[in-house]
Amino acid sequence: MAAAIIVVTGGTLESMFFALLAVLVVLFVVLPLIGMALWALMTTVLVGLVIGALGRLVVPGRHRIGFLATVAAGLCGSIIGGFVGQHVLDVGWALTVLIEIAVSAGVVVLLGGRSRHLSAG
Repeated sequence: MAAAIIVVTGGTLESMFFALLAVLVVLFVVLPLIGMALWALMTTVLVGLVIGALGRLVVPGRHRIGFLATVAAGLCGSIIGGFVGQHVLDVGWALTVLIEIAVSAGVVVLLGGRSRHLSAG
């Protein structure tokens, strides 16, 4: 009878150990990874918005693109310009930001073009 109690207790302890291990893995591995991914996504969108807005400011004239296109232009500018500035040209962070803005301005021109105001005179 004592052996039967040990087997039942051993099985229960084993299942409790695996349940605790699963909870710890979720708490300390899965949730931080999800949190980091969400934080990276939010900061990427924010940087894309800022770089896209700066890219729109650089290009003169009216632009026929909306908010999401501005964010997309900024994301393209920051990804492509950041790669070129940091890895291809190996310049400092200030020049890399200027390259990101220039690439974003180019994407703004490609996405929406410029409307020219012609004087009727």
